[in-house]
Amino acid sequence: MSRSQSFPFPQLKQLPSDDLNTEELEDARVPPASQVRASWIDLIFQEQGRRLICWLPVGFALGAVLFFSLRVELCAAWGAMVAASGVVLLWAGWYRGWCRLVGFGLLVLGLGFALAALQTRRQPLMPALPTRAIILTGRVLAIENLPPRQDDDEPARRLTLADVTFDTTLDAGMRPLKRFLHVRLKAGDPLSPLPGSYVSVRALLKPPAPPSLPGGRDMQRESWFSGNAGNGYALGYVTLEANAAHTPFLEQLREAVARRIERVIPGQTGAIAATLLAGEGSGINRQTRKAFSASGLAHLLAVAGLHLGLVMAAVIVSVRAILVLSEKAALYWPCREISALAGLVAGGGYVLLTGAHLPSVRAFGMACIVTLALLTGRRTLSMRALSMVALLVLVVSPSSVGDVSFQMSFAAVMGLIAGYEVLREPLIRLRGEGGWQRATCSHLVALALTSLLAGLATLPVSMAHFGAFQPWFVLANLIAVPLAAIWIMPAGLISILLMPFHAEALPLRIMGKGVQIVQILADKVAAFPMAHHDVPSMPGWGLLAFMLGLAILCLWVGRGRLAGLPLIALAVVSIWFQSRPVLLLSPDAGLIAVVDRGVLKMGPHSSLENIVLDDWQQDLALPVEALPSACNAGLCRVRVQGHTFLLRPHDPSDGENLPTLEDCKDIELFVSASPARRGCPGVPTLDRFSAWRDGAWAVYLSRGKISLVSDRSWRGSRTWVPAIGSHGMPNLPLARSE
Repeated sequence: MSRSQSFPFPQLKQLPSDDLNTEELEDARVPPASQVRASWIDLIFQEQGRRLICWLPVGFALGAVLFFSLRVELCAAWGAMVAASGVVLLWAGWYRGWCRLVGFGLLVLGLGFALAALQTRRQPLMPALPTRAIILTGRVLAIENLPPRQDDDEPARRLTLADVTFDTTLDAGMRPLKRFLHVRLKAGDPLSPLPGSYVSVRALLKPPAPPSLPGGRDMQRESWFSGNAGNGYALGYVTLEANAAHTPFLEQLREAVARRIERVIPGQTGAIAATLLAGEGSGINRQTRKAFSASGLAHLLAVAGLHLGLVMAAVIVSVRAILVLSEKAALYWPCREISALAGLVAGGGYVLLTGAHLPSVRAFGMACIVTLALLTGRRTLSMRALSMVALLVLVVSPSSVGDVSFQMSFAAVMGLIAGYEVLREPLIRLRGEGGWQRATCSHLVALALTSLLAGLATLPVSMAHFGAFQPWFVLANLIAVPLAAIWIMPAGLISILLMPFHAEALPLRIMGKGVQIVQILADKVAAFPMAHHDVPSMPGWGLLAFMLGLAILCLWVGRGRLAGLPLIALAVVSIWFQSRPVLLLSPDAGLIAVVDRGVLKMGPHSSLENIVLDDWQQDLALPVEALPSACNAGLCRVRVQGHTFLLRPHDPSDGENLPTLEDCKDIELFVSASPARRGCPGVPTLDRFSAWRDGAWAVYLSRGKISLVSDRSWRGSRTWVPAIGSHGMPNLPLARSE
């Protein structure tokens, strides 16, 4: 072989012998560094192959997260400029690997940012709700059964009203609200309006509540994108104004199914069955939800991909078993394809019957792609199919990136697909060619792996949103999920098919027995040691690190996927490395709490502050005690980690009794539930007016000094954050025609 053929780089130019020195020879043999980098990135592209398409929803999600994490409102043009710069970079550097990589990232990131901004602008403005009791009229969208607030209370009901108008002098001739309202009915109200009918009721309304603490759950942002205008409770009985001109068939069918289930199966067992078959989960009380949450079975109480998969699997198996009974159908008909289409139709009907909630809609989209792959002879479940569904969801609704159901459902499916890609060969070897013993063992191992993979993929997300760690979830799901697959859901489907003939009682009772077994299992597992361990809330950057680490671990091809493990570990430990406040003030200054020696010490408060207190407990994962008795009478001095605070959690004088010089001596902060009225000159003050202006407050200790953080400074000036003193857009009446 000649020298030019054996040398890996391009052939050298023929240079005169006088000009060919050693340095020029080495420079000619070594390619430029840019070519080495380009070849390295091209090699990565070739290794990833078609998996690169799976990073599209990741880029969209990062762009949406960037938009929602800002503290200033930017328009979609900023995202469009970023996307345009990515297109320019792709066009200008198409031959360089790093240019393609950066350009692709900027393009997807900018599109996600722009779509999130557009969705924010498309939402109707938040209306100004009356601050006093009024008579309102609206169209009934849905009526829900609510569990009792206390053990001795009666179950309540809640109306969802659209096109609401207020019967007041100022609101005469107003346009109907573009958003809906939730109104809790008075106990004992005999009226049960049908969806589509118009009703009127005297009620007291309130807008969506602000976060209970800086960085807490933002109900105002969730309401902005969900279309909710606020909540309220009825002060009198509901009056029917007009019957429904056209009652929505699905809503009427859903309520009829729920009523029949509750007539046959009473109590919480019937409420769970109604949730599984009709999507009516409002009747499940707090005790049941707590037991299912502690045992890791909370996903059974929310209609999502698991239930849809069980329904479709039951229909597919049944239809195929019926078809093969005919010799002609078994030999000449495409039984597998027919059963898959039947399962898809049944799954679509199940999604509509249960209310078409976002998790079930996402799961149905995945089922459509799986069925299409089955009909065309492609792989039925792959990362590309999952990424296409995720991309479609993010394009339609970028705000769902912060939805806990979106994060948990896609994390679970991504973990299952990636896990079985790695474990497919060991499972095949385990099954082998043996008899029923090996087949049974392989099925049990697959069930355990399914629970383990899905649980591990969603456990940090659950810890971030719910502040709980359930170590026994694998054991509970190992029994409950197969029970739901072979007993509960098939019996429920049979009962729905028999309801037109009024013969649903027997299969419903059979279904109820299976649900009771799951209830007993949830109670038993919840009683295990450390079954439900409260953990502090995970910071936002920790949850982002986990989702990125999980994406790298599941989507990357090759050893580079191990780079996701440090990110996942960082996300888990971020819970214990986040700084915690030492003092908290509620959004209305009605509750003051101090964190001292691992205990949340709170002042006197009304029952209206229980929701705030629950949020604080979930965020800090600390036991609750009362402040010293001196704080109940008025002023009290509290010393925390070497810092002295003056508190006034209860003040009947409404700020008239000012603190003395002795009270203000050597204090660093004065916190009052009433107006401070310059009680301690020269001392930082948090009072009722501070909460009115900026929402909830948190006090941190940093390098021996106190740091005050308000909810407004945390969230910034965003569209869903009301301005100071603003209650929403006034409901101006229509101009009278001449």
